[in-house]
Amino acid sequence: MNSLQHLHWLPVLLGGLAYFMLGALWYSKLLFAPKWLEYTKIDVNDPEAKKGVAVIFIGSFVLMLLTSFAIGVLAYKLHITGWMLGAKLGLFTGTLLGTTAIAISYLYEKRPFGLYLINGGYTIVGSIIAGIIICSI
Repeated sequence: MNSLQHLHWLPVLLGGLAYFMLGALWYSKLLFAPKWLEYTKIDVNDPEAKKGVAVIFIGSFVLMLLTSFAIGVLAYKLHITGWMLGAKLGLFTGTLLGTTAIAISYLYEKRPFGLYLINGGYTIVGSIIAGIIICSI
């Protein structure tokens, strides 16, 4: 619990916010939206697909804050500072914790490997960005 007292909360918040904002770009038409929509079979023109979007956005932001919090606790406990070590911490957590959890679910759900690459890539890049912010400020 001592970690919570000494945790730098502003970088944790900014890391979670940056992770969330990355999603706007990652899942845009500019990058992966067309393939993501194809893999998930979501019809954006269907009114049913738009229901609950606010809850999804709020929930995903909270979960990204939790990821950022975990990175912040690890950074504090392991005395990790500086952008390069923050990037490595983000790569480590995003790859070995985030994408492995996604992969386990995708194996059982028999989801497309391309979808795993899109969502897993987002998890890794988002964790790296959060790690850089948390360890640099």
